[in-house]
Amino acid sequence: MAKILRAALIGAGIMGLNHARVYSEMEDVELVAVADVDPKTVSRLVQRFRVHGYTDYREMLEREQLDLVSVATPTEHHFTVARDTLRAGVATLVEKPIAATVQQGAELTTLAHETGVLLTVGHIERFNPAIIALKGQLEHGALGRVYQITSRRIGPFPSRIKDVGVVIDLATHDLDIMHYLTDSIVIKLHAEIGRRLHTAHEDLLSAVLRFENDIIGMLDINWLSPNKVRELSVIGERGMFVANYITQDLTLYENDLAPYGAEWPQAALMGVTEGRMIRFKVNKKEPLRAELDAFAAAVRSGGPPPVRPEDALLALMVAQKLIESGAYGETLCAVDDHGEIWEPLQPRRRHLAEMEAGAIA
Repeated sequence: MAKILRAALIGAGIMGLNHARVYSEMEDVELVAVADVDPKTVSRLVQRFRVHGYTDYREMLEREQLDLVSVATPTEHHFTVARDTLRAGVATLVEKPIAATVQQGAELTTLAHETGVLLTVGHIERFNPAIIALKGQLEHGALGRVYQITSRRIGPFPSRIKDVGVVIDLATHDLDIMHYLTDSIVIKLHAEIGRRLHTAHEDLLSAVLRFENDIIGMLDINWLSPNKVRELSVIGERGMFVANYITQDLTLYENDLAPYGAEWPQAALMGVTEGRMIRFKVNKKEPLRAELDAFAAAVRSGGPPPVRPEDALLALMVAQKLIESGAYGETLCAVDDHGEIWEPLQPRRRHLAEMEAGAIA
């Protein structure tokens, strides 16, 4: 029987509580400790999960023998806490975004490589079964050439979030998924942002992105809608996929004039018309459970992180560029006047080149 991994949680807010719940349900992981600055919260979790409780996570790191830890603190504390867990030699999953700034995220990424300690980031939508199914369909060429990817993530204002706005809190989800599905990088963007209800940060984002492989990305994100929508669509030569994050449904709307096979490039000139609607069978699973399963498996095998910190850093960098574009009303390009590309894009570009070379080999 495999060794039971000893897990801990730092930060017991809503998301942290879900981490604790899932860890407690896993057969090959034992939740042994939780840390939070609020003594009452710690007391409740100690009683519920029968674990050791701490109000100082540093004391927990000194006393407990841990194999892995989830960092689910407010964003402003991600850097400090994750830095300490990595220095303590504990495999770390830090909730997205990886840090409050690109510089901090880059330091964490470097530290993980220097120490050889696994660092992954909680971009949970990577583990949504509908997105996994969509990724597989795109890799098999189900749409042919992809034209556009659009993400709509709207809902009511969450009063619990004080430290960041809608771009950092929500758009980082969609930016990561767009990079994941397109196998490309953003080279140009323009954003319009607004602040209507949030007292300190933006709560409305509309943005257009251009990827290096010529796919156009669209973002419609806000905290102003009375109904919650989490939906992504991908349009290509052969139709349109729609993935619903909430229901985990994946649907294909076929272009009836798009035959498959060698004759497709010529037939594409015929245009677009409505064809079949195909709803794919998706084996549904709680994304957080899938994420923590993958985290534990990586810890156990010494394998690569389920979500590379470089990918999380890229999502954060593009999110901050969206805020910059919205603040100044400018379209931003990834390549400056000297021909230099935005630094966080470089590892992603190298990784994509290595993947392509491996596939060719």
